[in-house]
Amino acid sequence: MSEVHLAGPDPSDGAVADLVGRLRAAGCVFAEDEARLLLDQATDPAGLAAMVDRRVAGVPLEHVLGWVEFAGLRLAVSDGVFVPRRRTELLARRAAAALRPGDVLVELCCGCGAVAAAVSHAVPGLRVHAVDIDPVAVRCARTNLPGADVAVGDLDRPLPANLRGRVDVLVANAPYVPSAEIARMPPEARDHEPRVALDGGADGLDVLRRVVAAAPGWLRPGGRLLFEAGDDQLPAAVRAVTAAGLDAVVLTDPDLDASGVQATRPG
Repeated sequence: MSEVHLAGPDPSDGAVADLVGRLRAAGCVFAEDEARLLLDQATDPAGLAAMVDRRVAGVPLEHVLGWVEFAGLRLAVSDGVFVPRRRTELLARRAAAALRPGDVLVELCCGCGAVAAAVSHAVPGLRVHAVDIDPVAVRCARTNLPGADVAVGDLDRPLPANLRGRVDVLVANAPYVPSAEIARMPPEARDHEPRVALDGGADGLDVLRRVVAAAPGWLRPGGRLLFEAGDDQLPAAVRAVTAAGLDAVVLTDPDLDASGVQATRPG
């Protein structure tokens, strides 16, 4: 669960206290906050019981609720769809700072479209394209990105050819978990999010290398590629960026526990 701090339910209410106890016993660190969110979402006791049962069984809270909070927005996210993490707000902030109304934003590996939604909210009037290989994620992204061109497909393949050389910012929260590390991920991610959204190959950079290789053909001169990576992956990621003819800058944000790369097309 993302860190959502709310005024906790009144512990004097026995039913609420029981709910908090069940959640805490199931390992929910923010049990009081989760209880409040579930109570607010439920329309009747049977619905609440069903949601609590799913949460206690290990289903991510965001899948139970049907939404995720990201960059101050409430975005639709359905069962089986990757849940955007708060650390990815770093990409959204950097992208928004580089754009102005009328610019072209492309999000690859968009999932539910969280980054593009946050950037569009911060910079109205963008021309937005988003792509994901997972049709379920794309359905969520279409809900979260009204007016955008959202397509199902492998990385940049569905993008219209007339975007070549005209993209101002291309952002990709591509999978970057090394394959061998998937088994050690928390069960909420490992068991309930699609492997295609997590598994980045042997060193975690297989998909990102493909994104980097494709980016120069889409970016305008001075356009930027932004992507997330682990701290230990940054040197290899920078090497891939420079090999593609792009200028690399490492991005970090200790408050978000986030790191990544900004790659700029020269000229």
